[in-house]
Amino acid sequence: MKKTALVTGILGQDGPYLAKLLLENDYKVFGLVRRYSNPNFSNLEYLGLMNKIEFVEGDLTDESSLINIVKNTRPEEIYNLAAQSFVGGSWDQAKLTTEVNAVGVLFLLNTIKFFSPITRFYQASTSEMFGLGNTNGFQDENTPFHPRSPYGVSKVYAYWMTVNFRESFGLFTCNGILFNHESPIRGIQFVTRKITDGVARIKLGLAKELRLGNLESRRDWGFAGDYVEAMYLMLQQKNPDDYVVGTGENHSVGEFVEKAFLVAGINDWKKYVTIDPRFKRPAEVPNLKAKPDKAQKVLGWKKKTSFDALVKMMVEADLKRLKSVKIS
Repeated sequence: MKKTALVTGILGQDGPYLAKLLLENDYKVFGLVRRYSNPNFSNLEYLGLMNKIEFVEGDLTDESSLINIVKNTRPEEIYNLAAQSFVGGSWDQAKLTTEVNAVGVLFLLNTIKFFSPITRFYQASTSEMFGLGNTNGFQDENTPFHPRSPYGVSKVYAYWMTVNFRESFGLFTCNGILFNHESPIRGIQFVTRKITDGVARIKLGLAKELRLGNLESRRDWGFAGDYVEAMYLMLQQKNPDDYVVGTGENHSVGEFVEKAFLVAGINDWKKYVTIDPRFKRPAEVPNLKAKPDKAQKVLGWKKKTSFDALVKMMVEADLKRLKSVKIS
């Protein structure tokens, strides 16, 4: 009999890659979509998954809907990937960010506690929780949190709630503290996809410049398709725990920009890039780099995709997409 999994955030970036992995492991996958919204299924279509997932309607801010979903689907695993995840936007939508990212997780955990305590739970935590908690040039499971945005703060609340439900009620709950992970289906508002889309537009003559904020920020960037494997492995362990997931190396936004232009065959990238103060955050996080030793040792997880391969994958995907739009 197939195992069942409920994936929130099924329409985002990570949801489709995780659903693909679960289906390959013979799961029945339920995907949560918000009520009263106009859902965009393009990311699932990109991976050819539209007819392979059963969609259920609900909302993380509506606890009764979560109770009904869990009662009806009886998932053995829940992967909570849903969030207001745009860091810059969290300043303008602090209340919404808190309701979804923090209180929504509390609702999910309460639902598991009261109605399905055998369900294993994965919480999508983030390196943004560390913020300025960088004391050794890297971040691991022992690095203190010092978030620098409403998004980071909301995720710290969700992290500790996940830990507390594990320690207080014996639930199988895990935090995956994932560092930046990207793909061709990354949201266009995120800097990496903004870069690759912008570079492709310049290459094809559809744009003349790329406007960005801080080029000095350094991030640990990996491929989302690799990182969902770590999520899955966490819920297959004998005991629940929390893990940092990243590549162990970092690069500046400027490096990402330069490599993206080189993939497109453009060497003099600086003449196309304009620094726009509007895109700078009120409080910057200058340097994030994972130390994923625990995930490598306990889970047996390691990255498969290099930084250069990731940039190439994303630029080529945007070139292909924009060429087809231009032709049509």
